[in-house]
Amino acid sequence: MMTDVAEQSGSLAKNHDGADTGATAAATARTGTGDSAAAERIVAIRERIDEIDRTIIALWQERAALSQEVGATRLASGGTRLVLSREREILERFRQALGADGTQLALLLLRAGRGPL
Repeated sequence: MMTDVAEQSGSLAKNHDGADTGATAAATARTGTGDSAAAERIVAIRERIDEIDRTIIALWQERAALSQEVGATRLASGGTRLVLSREREILERFRQALGADGTQLALLLLRAGRGPL
Protein backbone atom coordinates (compact mmCIF):
# COMPACT_ATOMS: atom_id res chain seq x y z
CA MET A 1 0.00 0.00 0.00
CA MET A 2 1.38 3.41 -0.94
CA THR A 3 1.92 5.96 1.77
CA ASP A 4 1.87 9.65 0.97
CA VAL A 5 4.95 11.75 1.65
CA ALA A 6 2.91 14.02 3.91
CA GLU A 7 1.82 11.02 5.97
CA GLN A 8 5.39 9.73 6.18
CA SER A 9 6.79 13.03 7.44
CA GLY A 10 4.36 13.13 10.34
CA SER A 11 3.59 16.82 9.80
CA LEU A 12 0.74 18.13 7.73
CA ALA A 13 0.49 21.76 6.70
CA LYS A 14 -2.54 23.83 7.67
CA ASN A 15 -3.98 26.67 5.64
CA HIS A 16 -4.96 30.02 7.17
CA ASP A 17 -8.35 28.57 8.22
CA GLY A 18 -6.68 25.69 10.04
CA ALA A 19 -7.77 23.18 7.37
CA ASP A 20 -5.45 20.27 6.74
CA THR A 21 -3.87 21.13 3.37
CA GLY A 22 -1.62 18.07 3.50
CA ALA A 23 -4.62 15.77 3.53
CA THR A 24 -6.23 17.71 0.68
CA ALA A 25 -3.00 17.56 -1.33
CA ALA A 26 -2.71 13.84 -0.65
CA ALA A 27 -6.30 13.23 -1.76
CA THR A 28 -5.70 15.29 -4.89
CA ALA A 29 -2.52 13.34 -5.63
CA ARG A 30 -4.41 10.02 -5.32
CA THR A 31 -7.51 10.98 -7.28
CA GLY A 32 -6.51 13.90 -9.49
CA THR A 33 -9.12 16.23 -8.01
CA GLY A 34 -9.47 18.41 -4.96
CA ASP A 35 -13.28 18.12 -5.03
CA SER A 36 -14.16 15.80 -2.13
CA ALA A 37 -17.36 14.44 -3.68
CA ALA A 38 -15.59 13.67 -6.94
CA ALA A 39 -12.67 12.13 -5.05
CA GLU A 40 -15.02 9.84 -3.10
CA ARG A 41 -16.69 8.75 -6.34
CA ILE A 42 -13.31 8.09 -7.95
CA VAL A 43 -12.24 5.96 -4.98
CA ALA A 44 -15.46 3.92 -5.19
CA ILE A 45 -15.10 3.42 -8.94
CA ARG A 46 -11.48 2.37 -8.53
CA GLU A 47 -12.47 -0.19 -5.90
CA ARG A 48 -14.81 -1.77 -8.46
CA ILE A 49 -12.07 -1.62 -11.12
CA ASP A 50 -9.74 -3.44 -8.73
CA GLU A 51 -12.39 -6.14 -8.17
CA ILE A 52 -12.79 -6.53 -11.93
CA ASP A 53 -9.01 -6.75 -12.36
CA ARG A 54 -8.80 -9.53 -9.76
CA THR A 55 -11.56 -11.41 -11.61
CA ILE A 56 -9.86 -10.93 -14.98
CA ILE A 57 -6.56 -12.23 -13.58
CA ALA A 58 -8.24 -15.30 -12.06
CA LEU A 59 -10.12 -16.01 -15.30
CA TRP A 60 -6.96 -15.49 -17.36
CA GLN A 61 -5.12 -18.03 -15.21
CA GLU A 62 -8.00 -20.51 -15.39
CA ARG A 63 -8.28 -20.11 -19.17
CA ALA A 64 -4.54 -20.62 -19.65
CA ALA A 65 -4.58 -23.78 -17.53
CA LEU A 66 -7.57 -25.20 -19.43
CA SER A 67 -5.98 -24.38 -22.76
CA GLN A 68 -2.75 -26.08 -21.70
CA GLU A 69 -4.77 -29.13 -20.68
CA VAL A 70 -6.47 -29.23 -24.09
CA GLY A 71 -3.08 -29.03 -25.82
CA ALA A 72 -1.55 -31.75 -23.65
CA THR A 73 -4.57 -34.02 -24.19
CA ARG A 74 -4.45 -33.43 -27.94
CA LEU A 75 -0.70 -34.17 -28.14
CA ALA A 76 -1.01 -37.26 -25.91
CA SER A 77 -3.61 -38.66 -28.29
CA GLY A 78 -1.37 -38.12 -31.32
CA GLY A 79 -2.97 -34.85 -32.39
CA THR A 80 -1.36 -31.65 -33.52
CA ARG A 81 0.13 -29.01 -31.26
CA LEU A 82 -2.17 -26.34 -32.68
CA VAL A 83 -5.57 -26.21 -34.30
CA LEU A 84 -5.32 -23.08 -36.42
CA SER A 85 -9.03 -23.03 -37.27
CA ARG A 86 -9.80 -22.81 -33.56
CA GLU A 87 -7.31 -19.99 -33.08
CA ARG A 88 -8.81 -18.07 -36.01
CA GLU A 89 -12.29 -18.55 -34.49
CA ILE A 90 -11.11 -17.06 -31.18
CA LEU A 91 -9.34 -14.17 -32.90
CA GLU A 92 -12.45 -13.37 -34.92
CA ARG A 93 -14.73 -13.52 -31.84
CA PHE A 94 -12.55 -11.03 -29.98
CA ARG A 95 -12.12 -8.80 -33.05
CA GLN A 96 -15.87 -8.60 -33.58
CA ALA A 97 -16.53 -7.78 -29.93
CA LEU A 98 -13.62 -5.42 -29.26
CA GLY A 99 -12.11 -4.34 -32.56
CA ALA A 100 -8.37 -4.28 -33.18
CA ASP A 101 -7.62 -4.27 -29.45
CA GLY A 102 -9.67 -7.45 -29.16
CA THR A 103 -7.43 -9.15 -31.69
CA GLN A 104 -4.38 -8.19 -29.63
CA LEU A 105 -6.04 -9.42 -26.45
CA ALA A 106 -6.94 -12.72 -28.11
CA LEU A 107 -3.35 -13.19 -29.28
CA LEU A 108 -2.16 -12.72 -25.70
CA LEU A 109 -4.74 -15.19 -24.39
CA LEU A 110 -3.77 -17.75 -27.00
CA ARG A 111 -0.10 -17.36 -26.18
CA ALA A 112 -0.79 -17.75 -22.46
CA GLY A 113 -2.48 -21.07 -23.14
CA ARG A 114 -0.20 -22.59 -25.75
CA GLY A 115 3.07 -20.72 -25.37
CA PRO A 116 4.87 -18.80 -28.10
CA LEU A 117 4.79 -20.13 -31.64
